[in-house]
Amino acid sequence: MTEFLDVHLDPLVSPDLLLILAGLSLALLLFSALRKGRGLLFRALFLTALLTLLANPSVISETRQYLNDTVLLIFDESDSQKYGDRTAQQARAKALLNQKLTSFKTLDIQTATVQSPAPGADLQDEGTQLFKARRNLLKTLPSGRIAATILVTDGQVHDVPSAETPSLSEAGPVHVLLTGQENEKDRVLFVETAPAFGIVNKDVTARIKVTDQEENTVPKTIVATVHIDGTEIKKVAIRTGRVTDISLPVLHGGANFVEIRVPELEGELAKTNNAAFLTVNGIRDRLKVLLVSGEPHMGERGWRNILKSDPSVELVHFTILRPPEKQDGTPINELSLIPFPIAELFERKLEEFDLIIFDRYRRRGVLSPGYLNNIVNYVEKGGALLEAAGPAFATPLSLYRTPLAAILPGRPTGEIHEEGYVPTLNANGEKHPVTALLSGTETQTNWGRWFRMIDAEPDTGTVLMTGPAERPLLILERRGKGRVAQLLSDHAWLWGHGFEGGGPQSELLRRLSHWLMKEPELEEERLFGRVSGNRLNISRRSLAATDNTVTIQDPDGVKEDMSLEDTGNGLWTATMPLTKQGLYTLQSGDLKSLVAVGRLNPVENQDVRSTADKVSPVTDTTDGGIFRLSSFNDFPDFRRTAPDGKQSSETWMGLRDNRTYEVTGYDRTSLSPPLLALLILMGSLCFAWWREGR
Repeated sequence: MTEFLDVHLDPLVSPDLLLILAGLSLALLLFSALRKGRGLLFRALFLTALLTLLANPSVISETRQYLNDTVLLIFDESDSQKYGDRTAQQARAKALLNQKLTSFKTLDIQTATVQSPAPGADLQDEGTQLFKARRNLLKTLPSGRIAATILVTDGQVHDVPSAETPSLSEAGPVHVLLTGQENEKDRVLFVETAPAFGIVNKDVTARIKVTDQEENTVPKTIVATVHIDGTEIKKVAIRTGRVTDISLPVLHGGANFVEIRVPELEGELAKTNNAAFLTVNGIRDRLKVLLVSGEPHMGERGWRNILKSDPSVELVHFTILRPPEKQDGTPINELSLIPFPIAELFERKLEEFDLIIFDRYRRRGVLSPGYLNNIVNYVEKGGALLEAAGPAFATPLSLYRTPLAAILPGRPTGEIHEEGYVPTLNANGEKHPVTALLSGTETQTNWGRWFRMIDAEPDTGTVLMTGPAERPLLILERRGKGRVAQLLSDHAWLWGHGFEGGGPQSELLRRLSHWLMKEPELEEERLFGRVSGNRLNISRRSLAATDNTVTIQDPDGVKEDMSLEDTGNGLWTATMPLTKQGLYTLQSGDLKSLVAVGRLNPVENQDVRSTADKVSPVTDTTDGGIFRLSSFNDFPDFRRTAPDGKQSSETWMGLRDNRTYEVTGYDRTSLSPPLLALLILMGSLCFAWWREGR
């Protein structure tokens, strides 16, 4: 508490009039003095009393409570602070700051910590935002009570305000305690451009630049290593300081995880920015499908329409209208039919197709055993075959009586079911991604009936749909590097025509075709992770009961086991927070997957060297100081300073003493009581009259 006295004037007339009266009084007294008039002293007393009465002076007494000033402490705990001994330096500075500042009884402390956003966070990459934290603190405090702002940082601050900012100095000096060492060096890999998509089995190009951040740097030739999905693909010689193009093969559809890594620079500060992680999504360019219809039938156009409606599919469709046994003597030159280019399709260009479909095909002497053997080899090497069986499959004309029997999973029994039934998903069908979501908005109970199914024994493969007596209707099989599917009915077109409400014909055939062409999203045994905000969502899909654990290896090689939760339909899931950026490896049983986490070229990693260059304009403008912690044997001292005085030196930091206060008591006493003033006026007037009368 402090008592404060002050004299205050509250004139009964306007100040201008009071000044005029004072001037006239002075002139009158001077005139009287020059004329040597009598009673000059009493006249002066009268005029003084009159002017005092009109000025109405009073004494104000205030009881003031001085308020504490506030020191803002902002600690940089971004990723760049983790290198070298910066963490230890900051911990020491934090302890000493608290010790020294708490010794000032008239200071309060407000603390803020700034961290890098979690990897994968859906936020704009703005780097280290220390001055944003300062502005947020200032919003809650009056600027007239800020003693100083102290930043503990390595100097890599990415929101430094302009030195010309008018309000920069209003909140006191800005001091910086600098972590790190002088003359640090680092090597940084920067990705200039990176493709997000690429055509499967073709190369894409990424442009990179490697910069050695050190004194007296000279260009060097180094070797960069390229990994895709964890496997080393190539080594590339590059020159530091120059932009280099690197070709990357797109090995498969879906996400291709690319890691580009360069060797370490001797004595460099950070190694995390020596690698870049890209995700190139592989897409297929114009999938080529060969559809061979053995004869015209009601469902033939359904196949054609579904495949033609997919813009990514290039369809070649042939219907055998005139088989060799149909000889009626018509001259060849009178026929308008297109000859079936057997040798062209099944010998010279067979490998160009991504999928071959036999729709109600039967042995008719059109395709010789040699061509059918070519199809077997095509599947074993990675091709895809779909057979939509018709009634002939149960007869001696069946494709099962050809070399294709080696890859077909279902063996016909010779029986044909011709009764109404609703196709049903079995236990595997409820889990397999080809059929699991077919119900969608339609339940199986609302699906229309089919009226024919060719009975078969599933020697191999996985049955997903069944018909009468739970006999197999849809069988999927992997053969060698390729895939085979059998649909043992030619009545799927009933769904497409809306019979009895129809069913998901288009979706079923589309999913079936894309599974055969190895669409990653439709794999029945799959482990994958997706980044959502600052969390990693892990999913494991399987048809069989599986171990419900997944092993997660973070970018630093640390492994952690996590339990998966069964969510039904063959899907197990888990989620975990992300704390690091880089390549995460997921493994569950024999399945392995990679997830690239983090932004490309994060601002925080582009330069991690300790520097005062970025913050010095602010400290110069506010008269603050910069103190490198590694250079001080003793911690800088603190001094309370006048707001208009010097705020720093080479050995101490100033804490502005703003002397702000609040009034807790108030009293006002008048110096010209009316009665006393009247007595003085009348007395001086009488004495002046008496003196002049003598």
